[in-house]
Amino acid sequence: MQKLFLTFFYSGLFPKAPGTVGTIFGALAAWLLLKVLNVESIFLATVLISAIAIGVINKYEASSGKHDNQQIVIDEVVGVWLAICVSFSTGILQILLCVIFFRIFDIGKPSIIGRIDKNVKGGLGVVGDDLVAGLFAGIISAGIWQLVGRLEIIQSFNY
Repeated sequence: MQKLFLTFFYSGLFPKAPGTVGTIFGALAAWLLLKVLNVESIFLATVLISAIAIGVINKYEASSGKHDNQQIVIDEVVGVWLAICVSFSTGILQILLCVIFFRIFDIGKPSIIGRIDKNVKGGLGVVGDDLVAGLFAGIISAGIWQLVGRLEIIQSFNY
């Protein structure tokens, strides 16, 4: 059960780019959930899953001795969910923007994201840097959407 959760239904077991695969699976799950839930509910789920993930990752690291194993992608899932919530994304193009910017921040780890990744240990460090990356990605995605998302041709793709 722990592996199912940490790998987000085994999406983290992909041999190439498990973080990107986990992000995509997380974004697809959010897109599907947004068909039946509102953004506020996804936000609350993000907070709850983040808190659970910190504890489960702490237990995993204590038993395995491995910090931030690449197969753990639940942190990418909550990070991209936060980006989607912050940008108030409901359409596929908005969600795609969130995925792109989240991956840029998660891989590049600029500024405070990198400091959290290097200096905060345990589950809080694993999840924390992705939440901050998601926050930044959501803000930038929302800003871009406000700038260009009003164009009629782009809105026709928003479903």
